[in-house]
Amino acid sequence: MIRALLRLRHRTFPPDTPCSGAEASDLASPGNAILDSKPPDHPSQLPVERPTGIRYRVMGWLALAAALSYLCRNAIGVAESELRRDLRLTHSQSGWILGAFFWTYALLQVPAGSFSQRLGSRITMSLFAIGWAVGMLATAASPGFWLLIIAQLVMGAAQAGIFPASTNTVSHWVPMSQRSFGCGLLAVGMQTGAIAASLLTGPLLIAMGWRGTFALFAIPSLLWAVVFFIRFRNHPQECSKVNAAELQLIRGNPPPGADSDAEAPSSARMNWGKLARTPAIWFICGQQICRASGYMFFASWFPTFLQETRGVSLSESGYLQGWFFAAALTGSLLGGWVTDCIWNRTGSLWLSRCVVGGCALATCASLILSGWFIEDARTAVGILALGGFFAAFAGPCTFATTIELGGAHVPQMLGLVNMSGNLAVAACPVVIGLIVEMTGSWNLILVLFAALYLAGAICWLLVRPNRTS
Repeated sequence: MIRALLRLRHRTFPPDTPCSGAEASDLASPGNAILDSKPPDHPSQLPVERPTGIRYRVMGWLALAAALSYLCRNAIGVAESELRRDLRLTHSQSGWILGAFFWTYALLQVPAGSFSQRLGSRITMSLFAIGWAVGMLATAASPGFWLLIIAQLVMGAAQAGIFPASTNTVSHWVPMSQRSFGCGLLAVGMQTGAIAASLLTGPLLIAMGWRGTFALFAIPSLLWAVVFFIRFRNHPQECSKVNAAELQLIRGNPPPGADSDAEAPSSARMNWGKLARTPAIWFICGQQICRASGYMFFASWFPTFLQETRGVSLSESGYLQGWFFAAALTGSLLGGWVTDCIWNRTGSLWLSRCVVGGCALATCASLILSGWFIEDARTAVGILALGGFFAAFAGPCTFATTIELGGAHVPQMLGLVNMSGNLAVAACPVVIGLIVEMTGSWNLILVLFAALYLAGAICWLLVRPNRTS
């Protein structure tokens, strides 16, 4: 018996192959060291592999890109009155300058999305960042109206692809159960850049003028482009630091009825005719038009609105604008978290996307209208900022729904939705400037945007995210 045990001690068995006969009987004897443990490579004894967190680093890169892009695009809104006085521009000319960015930004959304899908986010987002930094430097060097228009058009063209590419990256790197929160982080990056523009631009204008301020803001984007190109990979399977557990978590399972095959061949042609016949696309674009137009007022004319209607100073107007962006940042983050919680509990895309978005925009509309009746600047801004919180709360719903409807064409789909919103955004500063010049009053502005947010809420409730045909 002792000899048999010694022989068996040095034998190995396949993990799932039992011994038989006398060998099994001997192994079952009390006191044998082999008896009380399974072979060392048995699956039940292997430590459970925890997913790595590389997807969060990726979201950090995307959020930082969003922040830098919004820093550059929003700075001109704070500096508008200073720039207008320096170059002796009219209100309507300022409106054209503030809106110029958004014409190329809107019209190039879909082409830039296709370009980013063809070459990948690593190359294209690096090029986009370099492009908008060059546009910012050109804005700083512009001596007059027309060159400012051209510089803003260049910057808009460069930023057109940043969010289609980012959304496509989210579809590859973030699992379905965390997708709205991931989109919320992207929106947080936008608001962080907007807040930075609001808080930093006013003091920097006093210290170094608008030209020096704009040139300074271009530098971080150039640095981001270089480091991003070196460190980023388009897909998780291309990154050696992503372990098998995280890769499996990212791939996950698509929601029932959603067209979310992010790994489908990108060479398939976009069926624009099918999109034109899809009501869900009409209404998701409709709510984006309403939501983006409202946001644009706060990103462009709001400091001037406060200066001329509430008597605040240049630096204080930028500070108070920062309240709105801080509220929007918080709304973006909580909106993504709540949307994911509702999805994980109910499995309903309509409840977790459309009802959340519709209720948020309806609440925003009522708060914006309330701000019209309040004279005290800080109280009014507090109410309007709370409205901004609820408007931003609906932002992650937009990104997540677009990813689910986009399937293999997420960049083009996000480009279409963003283009719709930004065509309205491009017209918004011009329309506001014309209204103020014709009426000599800002009284109609808040009523107009309250109505737009309410229309956006109605659009959300009409979206059916499972239906793509």
